[in-house]
Amino acid sequence: MPSRSKTNSFPIFVLIGGGLLLILAAILLFNQNNTAPTPEAAVEEGIPHPEIPRVSIEDSKAAIESGSAVILDVRSADAYAGSHIVSAVNIPLAELESRIGELDPNQWIITYCT
Repeated sequence: MPSRSKTNSFPIFVLIGGGLLLILAAILLFNQNNTAPTPEAAVEEGIPHPEIPRVSIEDSKAAIESGSAVILDVRSADAYAGSHIVSAVNIPLAELESRIGELDPNQWIITYCT
């Protein structure tokens, strides 16, 4: 069986190394373009408390329909009386600490205030 010389294996290492570098560069480029906005950027865009996760309307609706969530309206009773999400529970923010026991801890509690 003929033996391979060292010169024949050199181009294979170059090709493999170059291919790995291209893959790494593609991954880094992809991640650079798909980074999540920073809390500072969210504040600049007018989003208060960007560290608090937001829930989409679609996810909220699905959770309410499945019975796995309750909507908690923390506005004043007057604001709630003016208009509110159907089936939302109203506990004004000022009363939340004393009334927290009214909520089921096994349910996903989705709050809103505007």
